Amino acid sequence: MNIIYHIVTVSSWEEQVELPNYIHTSLDQEGFIHASRATQIAGVLDRYYSGVNDLLKLTIDTDLLDATSTLKEELAESIGEIFPHVYGPINKSAIVSIEKIR
Repeated sequence: MNIIYHIVTVSSWEEQVELPNYIHTSLDQEGFIHASRATQIAGVLDRYYSGVNDLLKLTIDTDLLDATSTLKEELAESIGEIFPHVYGPINKSAIVSIEKIR
C-alpha cells in the first residue's frame, strides 16, 4: 500500500460525492491534482489553508489508482520539496478513508 493525502474543502467534496471520480480544479488549471505525504500535511495546511475551516483529508492508496491517472513525484520549486502529483482523475475506489481535519 502506497499512501498519499489530498486536502479538500467539505463543500468541494460534497459537490462530487455522487461521481465515480474525484477531480480537483487544479487538474484543469495545472494538469494534475496536488497531494502530499504524511510528513508534508502540516506544511500544506499552513501554506495554503491558513484560516480555512471545514477541511477533509482524503487518504489515497496509489496502488488502487486506475489507468486514467498517473502518479508522479515532482519538485515544488517554491519550497524545494518533492510532492506526489496525480495526473488524471482519482477514482473513488482508491480513496480508502476520509477524515475531517478542521
